Amino acid sequence: MRVGVVTFPGTLDDVDAARAVRLMGGVAVPLWHASDTISDVDAVILPGGFSYGDYLRCGAIARFAPIMTEIVRWAGLGLPVLGICNGFQVLCESHLLPGALIRNSERTFVCRPQRLRVGTTDTVWTSEFRRGEEIEIVLKSGEGNYVAAPETLRRLEGEDRVVFRYVGAPNGSARDIAGVTNDRGNVVGLMPHPEHNVDPLVAPTTDGQRFFTSLKSFLTVALTA
Repeated sequence: MRVGVVTFPGTLDDVDAARAVRLMGGVAVPLWHASDTISDVDAVILPGGFSYGDYLRCGAIARFAPIMTEIVRWAGLGLPVLGICNGFQVLCESHLLPGALIRNSERTFVCRPQRLRVGTTDTVWTSEFRRGEEIEIVLKSGEGNYVAAPETLRRLEGEDRVVFRYVGAPNGSARDIAGVTNDRGNVVGLMPHPEHNVDPLVAPTTDGQRFFTSLKSFLTVALTA
């Protein structure tokens, strides 16, 4: 399992994401924002942070990075992509996922363990979860308020593409949405940070592990098909 971890100027959690990949038995492959190729990776993670200083809008400049052209192309061909926090914002700005992330409704930065309710498990990254179960993942963001047009929200609900919902309302997100997927299920974005809930020595839960075991299960089937 070779997982590319992208670093933009201002990225903070690339090291944590790479460590999580290694702890879960994978190989973390550094991917630089200025690269125009993705070579020999089975999946890509867009980690959290403040790409390009969050100027204009969070993720708005990162979408134009050379590597995003390749990620958008390969995602369209089925490459698994996980966007975490700022990575979720970049996926929305790149139109790989619908909607947008704006300033938290209380205008404060939220940093805490956060309960989530699992929605669809029909994705590359969530197949090892159970629909309706509650998990706990670290949330740390100032612009995590998910918004979308009413017709988009209806479509996400009707197509079973809401991956996680907040238990409680930490940031004002529409319908408590914490994460969504594309129609193919290979691209997932969420605001909480599963890479911080992998190591039992430093995290109160290891609920983040199942993102990586889900990916492993998918790749095992895909590579043997």
